[in-house]
Amino acid sequence: MTPATAPSHTGPLPRAAHRLAHALRDWRATEGERWLHVAKTLTAAFCALWLAYRLGLDSPSTAMTTTIILALPSSGMVLEKSFYRLCGTLLGCTAALCLIGFFPQQPVLLFAGLALWVGLCTSGAALHRNAQSYVYVLSGYTACMIVLPAIEQPMQVFALAVTRVAEVSLGIICSAVVSSVLLPRHQGTQVMRSVEARYAKFLGFCQDVLQQKLSAAEVEVTHLRFAADVAALEQGRSAALFEVSDAVSHVRAQNRKLHAFNSTFMTALTTFYTFHRLFERLQRDGQTQVVEACAPLFDIIAEALRSRPSQDSLDTMQLHLQAALAQARVRIGDAAVEHAQRIDFDTVCELLERFARDMSRYHEVYFSLAHDTPLEVSTPQAYAPKTPPALVIASGARAAISLALLALGAYYLAWPYASTAMLMAAVFCALASSVPRPIAMIRQVLTGFFIAMPLALVCVYFVLVHGDGFPMLVLSFAPFLALGLYLMSDPARLGIGLGVGTFMTQMAPTNLMHIDGAAFLNTGMALIVGLTLAGVVFAVILPGHTMGHKDHVGPALWREALRACTARLSTGGRNRHRFDNRMRDLLSQLNAAAGPAPGEEARAVVRQALTLLEIGHSVIEVRELVATSTAPGAATRALGLCVASIAAWLSTRGPAELQAAIDATLRAGACVRAAQEGAGAERYVRLQTALADLHSLYTSLLDHMAPAAGDHHAA
Repeated sequence: MTPATAPSHTGPLPRAAHRLAHALRDWRATEGERWLHVAKTLTAAFCALWLAYRLGLDSPSTAMTTTIILALPSSGMVLEKSFYRLCGTLLGCTAALCLIGFFPQQPVLLFAGLALWVGLCTSGAALHRNAQSYVYVLSGYTACMIVLPAIEQPMQVFALAVTRVAEVSLGIICSAVVSSVLLPRHQGTQVMRSVEARYAKFLGFCQDVLQQKLSAAEVEVTHLRFAADVAALEQGRSAALFEVSDAVSHVRAQNRKLHAFNSTFMTALTTFYTFHRLFERLQRDGQTQVVEACAPLFDIIAEALRSRPSQDSLDTMQLHLQAALAQARVRIGDAAVEHAQRIDFDTVCELLERFARDMSRYHEVYFSLAHDTPLEVSTPQAYAPKTPPALVIASGARAAISLALLALGAYYLAWPYASTAMLMAAVFCALASSVPRPIAMIRQVLTGFFIAMPLALVCVYFVLVHGDGFPMLVLSFAPFLALGLYLMSDPARLGIGLGVGTFMTQMAPTNLMHIDGAAFLNTGMALIVGLTLAGVVFAVILPGHTMGHKDHVGPALWREALRACTARLSTGGRNRHRFDNRMRDLLSQLNAAAGPAPGEEARAVVRQALTLLEIGHSVIEVRELVATSTAPGAATRALGLCVASIAAWLSTRGPAELQAAIDATLRAGACVRAAQEGAGAERYVRLQTALADLHSLYTSLLDHMAPAAGDHHAA
């Protein structure tokens, strides 16, 4: 563009217009998104309320509350949660009908059955911890909502169930239609943006680590965040499948590649951490010759990752790396280094070669996703979250015990609104059981209730009473409800916004508007008391058994590593995939519980997890090599004994068992080297793979040696 045709902003008006346009673009991308979300949710809420009035439903506020609960950023997330909310409502209503049928006019037995049902549903929600867990949560507290009002009038239970389904379905339909039709924000687009962001973030992380720009604490926290990213991408992918759009069709077609993207990412990340940790130990131990020999190898990797790599540049990197590795091996071979240092050097070389292959495969999958090119992908298994059994049992027991106690208290109290308080406590006991910091969540919602109560008082008794007709009702409620929705759009204030929004919708008038100050105060007090009781339950009943607690995540990590040594081998890499999933999921739970600034104890669990992750990978590969060996001999037996020694150490975690595992690893390495002499080409490659795994096991086991235990290489 020549100077004569270039746009000019020299005048005051053009400059002002340019600044205004820039400010509007920034506002649209930040605050504009939040206010658009508020406007769409208000539209869905008041559409549901108007239709509930027209249809003459008993509780129009239920339909309105449903739209607030379904106020999510993308249409895919709304549709997914809507589907599972409807399934949970139907299941809960069915359970309520069965309970009333089994125990009519027998409150003690009815409460016992209800407590058992809620406990089972809460355990199911804690076990799965994905979108499907919402079915369990809803089926638990929906049964409470039907059973409690029907205790005195069991003949009305069917009408209550039908009305509940109709009201919830109306809210679901309004939320789904508005989110999908009115300026929709598709989840499929967000998934592809997440893929781009993850790839760029991983490249930047590798560059920073290789250039030693990150501290050990920052590296550990980044690994925690990556574990959370893996879970978030899987959740986004599943939500995108509920949408109907070109972007979603693209996501559906790329479904196998998205699974492969997560899988190859986890593999590359684990290998990178292992060789980086080994290199740090070499520097710390003062192995100057090995460090100097490896430095050019790191430079090759860092140079290839410095700019956005292509498949050709990664292939070139592998060629340069092979040449540099040959030179480094000659240099170490001519140097006077100890046998243990040669093992460390061989391990670094093997890990670098493995990382180059892993990175090449990761880029290949990413490129195919980003540019929609064909790619041969084996059948990968989906990421599947799972919670430690102790937390699942504790969540169910807590919910069942608290519901039984609160239900009996509400039944025998003279306060007419005691059932409302008990129901609120039961709802949040179920909801908070699946979050890592339940008391913090309840505290935020309680804060929202306290903010909303005076606002609702002003709205109903000073504004709404002066209006006439539905338009005036909308104008009366919209400003107060918009405040809650705006707060919900900020993740840091989500609980406060949810409290404000749900409290305000509970005050929406019925078809025949009735102003009752005593009922308003009693309802508000019941909601606040119920939520407070839920917080007390989590503070008193099994307070340490919450999602992501380090005291449960740590032992679960050791159990998964032990299972990698002892579980039956499956075909198609299922053992490795299952092990990867469980370990990353446990780290994701730890990340959620640790918050934005994990402490030293949480980072210690991360270090432990990453070491156990590499041990598990290597053990599984060794076991597969042993299981498929066609020429059993001393090397095969030594590898089997090595795996058994590691399993014994993982079971007891004693220093003697750790030393025995290190000794067994060294003996297996000697046997494998001896077997390589005179082995055929195919068997030599298999033995070399086993040797690389033994080297990885050796350096990971050394990381668990106490600093005062003496020379790590004494064996």
